[in-house]
Amino acid sequence: MQPILIVEDEPIIRSALRRLLERNDYQVREAGSVQEALQNNNLQELSLIISDLRLPGEPGTDMIKHANGTPVLIMTSYASLRSAVDSMKMGAVDYIAKPFDHEEMLQAVKRITLGHQDRTSNPSQSAGSDSEAPTQGNEIIGQCPPMLELFKRISKVAPTDTTVLILGESGTGKELVARALHRESRRTDAPLISVNCAAIPETLIESELFGHEKGAFTGATNARNGLVEAADGGTLFLDEIGELPLEAQARLLRVLQEGEIRRVGSVQSHKVNVRLIAATHRNLKALAKTGEFREDLYYRLNVMQLQLPALRERGSDVIEIAQKLLQRTCEKLGKEPHFFSPESLQAIAGYHWPGNVRELENAVERAVILAENGIISHDLLDIEFEAPASDRSLPRSGGIDDELPLGSEIAAPQASVAQEELSLEDYFQHFVLEHQDKMTETELAQKLGISRKCLWERRQRLGIPRKKSSTTSH
Repeated sequence: MQPILIVEDEPIIRSALRRLLERNDYQVREAGSVQEALQNNNLQELSLIISDLRLPGEPGTDMIKHANGTPVLIMTSYASLRSAVDSMKMGAVDYIAKPFDHEEMLQAVKRITLGHQDRTSNPSQSAGSDSEAPTQGNEIIGQCPPMLELFKRISKVAPTDTTVLILGESGTGKELVARALHRESRRTDAPLISVNCAAIPETLIESELFGHEKGAFTGATNARNGLVEAADGGTLFLDEIGELPLEAQARLLRVLQEGEIRRVGSVQSHKVNVRLIAATHRNLKALAKTGEFREDLYYRLNVMQLQLPALRERGSDVIEIAQKLLQRTCEKLGKEPHFFSPESLQAIAGYHWPGNVRELENAVERAVILAENGIISHDLLDIEFEAPASDRSLPRSGGIDDELPLGSEIAAPQASVAQEELSLEDYFQHFVLEHQDKMTETELAQKLGISRKCLWERRQRLGIPRKKSSTTSH
């Protein structure tokens, strides 16, 4: 892979970011200013430029006009967030607000470099084209272990005609999985018929699914094909199959066992060739034990089971999903690109999301409608943030260095210790010793970009005693 260039005038931050990227197998170059970057590098040989917004001499945004197609990721503080939005309009591929953690940076770097590599190797391929891997393309997003395992299973079962049962909470994207299964199957050119079993009245469900003959019931003035016939040769997706009435379950069992259907009011059966995918948020095995779901149908459905994790179990995926939903919502509403503030990203990462992706999508759309100046602030999301942002931050990659967010805009320690080799742990220790007489614990934690609890724990580990407040006589 082509190297990454870091343009950052603060040696400590530059060195820490370099170590982070090199630990993750990236080749890295450094520069302290735009001028230095141009003197020592051919920008077209790079896969990515990570530049601070505020640099001595030319601003970091000048890297965009010099890059000539190489993607530029802008680093900025929250105070300069408006400038970051402006840099996006100038052509920056993305921005990342300080303070940020390692996982956030690595996710952004991976996304941008892979996209640049694809465009370089195949210039005619646009982002999100049909040649992109369907299970990891525009619809299903995820890099957490449960999602990677799900992608692997989809790729294995999709080319077969095996019946699939998709399990997961409401709003987790079960229909997206069904679409991916159909798209990667041999039936991709045939129809995919999606049916929400909970949305059809119980009195009409059999007629809708299996069709009916003329005069089969009051109002049946003409014969009609059902949705199972409509899916002949393709895929039938039955969402919320746990809501299917027992009578309809018996008919569906016949489709699975014999490959044939009989319309309501008919004595004739005829063959259909349908691949069935079912989904539910309910426990079908428990329903089968209580007689609410046919046990024989459950075992017919449960040939291959795919489990979708809840959004709260997907770690940093929630941020990537939120960014994608934000882009899609702006396009749908005809608005200019909007951006999340650092506080809103922390809130998104820390919230429980009981409604999963559907709830996140609604929150993003509401925020875009209400937002001014293109910034999505925490309050516009209208979600209850259950813990301080610093405690429920984006997932970290572990290790002492990782606990201090990279790029925290805090006062520099004395010149004697501000050396490139200074570790973030040393930086923390010197900063606390230098400023604890003038700042409260809350102020120290805020400047360091961590919680008071994290500050206390790190004091204990590093043996930095907390200064006792002197009593002031009045």
